[in-house]
Amino acid sequence: MTTSNTTTNHDQIRKWVEARKGHPARVKDEKPGGILRIDFGEPQDALEEISWDEFFRIFDQNKLAFLYQKKTETGQTSRFSKFVARH
Repeated sequence: MTTSNTTTNHDQIRKWVEARKGHPARVKDEKPGGILRIDFGEPQDALEEISWDEFFRIFDQNKLAFLYQKKTETGQTSRFSKFVARH
């Protein structure tokens, strides 16, 4: 069984993403601020890369938390993550 973690810590989020060769992105042509995503380099025309500063501005403005998994059930590094509302 795998476990997930939730954080709002910017450094922790950035380290998790960068360790998996990802970078911050948002969905193109969305409302101001946009919908955040983590881009792992697979071709997705709908995403545009943004700076970490912009990413965390949107993240905090929308009161989001980062739900993520460190390892898969087989012990591999996991890239599972999603954004959830803070409680």
